[in-house]
Amino acid sequence: MSIKAEEISSLIKQQLEHYDDKLDIDEVGVVTYVGDGIARAHGLNNVLSGELLQFDNGSYGIAQNLEANDVGIVILGKFDDIREGDQVKRTGRIMQVPVGDALIGRVVNPLGQPVDGLGEIKTDKTRPIESKAPGVMDRQSVKQPLQTGIKAIDALVPIGRGQRELIIGDRKTGKTSLAIDTILNQKGQDVICIYVSIGQKESTVRAQVETLKKFGAMDYTIVVEAGPSEPAPMLYIAPYSGTAMGEEFMYNGKDVLIVFDDLSKQAVAYRELSLLLRRPPGREAYPGDVFYLHSRLLERSAKLSDKLGGGSLTALPFIQTEAGDISAYIPTNVISITDGQIFLQSDLFFSGTRPAIDAGASVSRVGGSAQIPAMKKVAGTLRTDLASYRELESFAQFGSDLDQATQKRLARGRRTVEVLKQPLHKPVPVEKQVVLLYGLTHGFLDAVPVDDIGRFEQELYTDFDANHADLLDEIKSTGKLPDEKKLQDALQQFADSFSPSSKN
Repeated sequence: MSIKAEEISSLIKQQLEHYDDKLDIDEVGVVTYVGDGIARAHGLNNVLSGELLQFDNGSYGIAQNLEANDVGIVILGKFDDIREGDQVKRTGRIMQVPVGDALIGRVVNPLGQPVDGLGEIKTDKTRPIESKAPGVMDRQSVKQPLQTGIKAIDALVPIGRGQRELIIGDRKTGKTSLAIDTILNQKGQDVICIYVSIGQKESTVRAQVETLKKFGAMDYTIVVEAGPSEPAPMLYIAPYSGTAMGEEFMYNGKDVLIVFDDLSKQAVAYRELSLLLRRPPGREAYPGDVFYLHSRLLERSAKLSDKLGGGSLTALPFIQTEAGDISAYIPTNVISITDGQIFLQSDLFFSGTRPAIDAGASVSRVGGSAQIPAMKKVAGTLRTDLASYRELESFAQFGSDLDQATQKRLARGRRTVEVLKQPLHKPVPVEKQVVLLYGLTHGFLDAVPVDDIGRFEQELYTDFDANHADLLDEIKSTGKLPDEKKLQDALQQFADSFSPSSKN
């Protein structure tokens, strides 16, 4: 009996040692209204703005309006089977998405769930979709180029790693094509790309994913898709989810490019949510904080200081204009947040100048800091040449008698426009761009008929690959122009051997 009593007492002691008197308390509210992806709940007195809430059916929502009598909640996912009287409870955390290498090569929804049919994503890392942007002391100036492979951008409106460059234009002017070509050009550049599709047709997104696969770009790309059939909250959180995925790589010292296609549709989704939540409408029925919607998103793009690893997040936000009106509400908001804009013009696009970049209205506030020295040298006068050509061209159509100098500038201008044209999905390495633009600005293309410029360009690249690879390698490795005598001799040799087509 004494042995048994000892056993019992030691057992009691063990249980007392491991006794935990902690109580799990859930704060639960009751749904008082549900409809159009919006719910209202009573009883969540301590809920925080932006906190994640869980409904009885397993769906989640985000607390948006904290009012005296109830809480306005935007529902993420299914809301058809949520009823008045259902319970909704606090989770104590804000909205988070899975992040990490496991997402590369996948197509996911704004909640980080796979939608490509390739199975689950195995990662245990998550990041909140809303986070504080790096402060001034945590950043460094943008000085490393992000090569897009698009001649008109790399020469005229260069983009640096950590920059936010707005791409703005009407529907069907080639905005998405610019972004896809930029992503294709990051192959081998050690840049991770994130393409956030907001409200784009699913067939269009599927076609873009196929293009990325065809060129091997999905190996370093994540696609976040919020289709037009998704509830408005999914379109609203999609850019924040994509940015959280990018920040994981940025804070680990990597370079990331993120494309938001497009933020106009996010603003419309946010307007819909705000009106349903009974927030007071302002200009064009947008809520008063629509500027903050985009500023808190784009401010998270940065080039981090060396102390924080030197990673970068470069943003290419898209905004769609109506009839080229860049003075509308949302365009002016985003222009003021970003570090420059690339303006695509319908008239140029339909006249065959593609990419349809308006050199006069487009600007990069980082400028030459985001160019290699060789490009800075050869493209220095390109913008002014192009602007003066556009002006001269409009005058030239009124008069036939032009002096020789004007005729020469017009001829150079026509060739400049032709050189800056580029076929779809054919990004050009920066070293080849430098050689071509050097040839243009130093008169080696002046004798080439305008119709032959495209063929001249392709044959020039082939010739340099075969006979002058050392010059290309030198530009690529040092970023500087090689011995100009050698470069001029090589260009002259090719120009002399180039034969114009018979139709000219």
